[in-house]
Amino acid sequence: MKRAILSAGLAAIMAGTMPMPAQAQSIDARLERIETQLRAVQRQVFPGGDQRFFEPEITAQQPVVERQTPGVTGSALTDVLNRLSAIEGQLARLTAASEVSENAMMGLETRLAALEMAAQGPAIAATAETVPAPARPTGVIPVPGAQETAEIAVEEELPPAASGPTSARIAAVEAIAKPASGDAGEDEYVYGFRLWDAGFYPEAQQQLALFVDRYSNHSRISRGRNLLGRAFLDAGEPREAATHFFDNYRADPQADRAPDSLLYLAESMLALGDTGRTCRALAEFGDVYPALAVGRLQGQYDGLFSRVDCE
Repeated sequence: MKRAILSAGLAAIMAGTMPMPAQAQSIDARLERIETQLRAVQRQVFPGGDQRFFEPEITAQQPVVERQTPGVTGSALTDVLNRLSAIEGQLARLTAASEVSENAMMGLETRLAALEMAAQGPAIAATAETVPAPARPTGVIPVPGAQETAEIAVEEELPPAASGPTSARIAAVEAIAKPASGDAGEDEYVYGFRLWDAGFYPEAQQQLALFVDRYSNHSRISRGRNLLGRAFLDAGEPREAATHFFDNYRADPQADRAPDSLLYLAESMLALGDTGRTCRALAEFGDVYPALAVGRLQGQYDGLFSRVDCE
């Protein structure tokens, strides 16, 4: 753009150049103005006055050379051409420097993107390689109340070292038949239910966790998550049970076993001795499911209230 402007200016200068002192002085003034503007552009592109790209306007101990007026002691056209060549050279250096800066910036952006991808790689790989297993306590269980969402701190507890199952237990578990209805998700859920119903809670936990992980969109998913929580609660693990009950309630409060999970969450909190959060879960149940509080789940709802003092 700047070169086109300068070329147009050169054409106009050459068209009107005459070997006359007055015209030479006019040309000289125009060239000085162009050079001044170019230096201003250079200072914008290269703040700080970098002498690699343009000369400083004031230099120390430089002899002052008086410029002769073109057309009086020399050829005006030759002087114009020489000065325009110098301007074009400055523009070429300016353009080259701009391209160098742009390429350097692009290189930095590319390296930054590569570093970000490299940093994310281990986390993605760790997530992809995670083996599905029964979920451990998250450490915090939110219990929504009427006006707020409370947090139930759950201390992480390591399970005791387990001894291997006896041969009699293995035989008893193997005796429980796994259905083969043609609906794989249904079969996995029913098999987990049968294990839980027979009192094989650790085996039921593993089976139901497999169902929840693999069939998250199955019509039985709400029942599966609720039963997984019950398998932990009945095994005497209320902390672990609470996470599954709340996850089921939070996933879809309108699902068929979401109300049950909210009451079992209150029961888990009561087993942990947390009266405040037990009452909060019961209040939530009464607000969200008033029909069930006097219907299908009235017995469990009233029974929990009778065991806790909610102000």
